[in-house]
Order: sequence, then C-alpha cells, then structure tokens
Amino acid sequence: MQLKPLLIAATLALAGPAHALYKIVGPDGSVTYTDVPPPPGSGQVSTLSPPAAGNRSPVQLPLELREATERHPVTLFTTQSCPACDQARELLRQRGVPHVEKTTQSEADREAWQRIVGGIEAPVLRIGSQTVRTLDRDEWNSHLDAAGYPQQSKLPPNYEFPAPEPLVPREEARPTPAPPRATPPAGETAPAAPGVKF
Repeated sequence: MQLKPLLIAATLALAGPAHALYKIVGPDGSVTYTDVPPPPGSGQVSTLSPPAAGNRSPVQLPLELREATERHPVTLFTTQSCPACDQARELLRQRGVPHVEKTTQSEADREAWQRIVGGIEAPVLRIGSQTVRTLDRDEWNSHLDAAGYPQQSKLPPNYEFPAPEPLVPREEARPTPAPPRATPPAGETAPAAPGVKF
C-alpha cells in the first residue's frame, strides 16, 4: 500500500505499528511513502522507523511550565504513613506541577529532616528558595500561582512523575578494607601463616 500525503505518513510514523515506513524519492523527484519494502531500483530510499520504546526522547514541557520549573523548582517533603502527604502529592499531580519528592525511609532521613526541612511538620513544600509548612490548599495554590505554575495541568499525556527519593542519598555498601599486615623488622622473617603443611 502506497501513501502519498506527507500528513498520513507522519501520522503512521508516530502512531502506527512498530514496523518500518519507507520514503522513496523517484528519479523524477516525486516522493512516495510506503510500508512495503520497495523493489530495487525504485529510487533513493530512506527508512522511517518509529523510536523504540526504550529510546524515547525526554518529555518536552510547555514553555510556561519549563520557565516555572527553571525559576522555581518544586520539592515535596513527605513522611511515611502520612494522609496529609498523600493529599499534598495529589494536589501537585492534579495541578500538573512537576516536582521532586523527598521522603523519610530510614533513621538517617529522620535525623536529617530537622536540618534540611527546618521543622517537624509534614508535608512541607519548597518552591524555589521558599518553604511552606503544613498543607493548606489555598496557601499552597497561592504560592504556586505566584511562582508562575498554571492553575490547570498542562503536562503532556505521557509525562511520568518521578518516584519518591530518600531524604538522605543512599551510598552503596563498600567492602571494609582488610587491616594492613605488620611488616617484620629488617633481618627477621614473618611467621608462617597457619594452615596445613605437606
């Protein structure tokens, strides 16, 4: 099946099945799009394959959202088993505010909470350098308005919010180095290591 209109070819490339599309430029300069491999001698052939699922480019945010996130990035601080934190997360998601969520998952996180967040309340919202404590929907929305975030979600349909991260970054467990062996004084030999002798 050959498809000549460029619009149809572009639509198939974006939304069609995961098989290849071909663009053929004939000797006379005519352009043809097809999903059937062209026979040899058809002209200059280009393969138009949709991107693989794992190679999708990052989601492009609308300009208004990009500017707000660059000037006033949003971080939500939460704790475990916190109904108000769930409501705060839902508020940001419904409004379409891209954000990072930092949560307490360990004793180290709980110890760092006071130092990083500056209080014991949860949830806490940080918009740029401004910190807003405890959930008050009107107050949070007012601060988000002032930071330039749209009141209605403008996130692309394929946007995915990142998973919550621990408040304190986890370091990979490192093996404990073996203690250094004592070097015998000059002229002495080290004692033989215990073990089986033959």
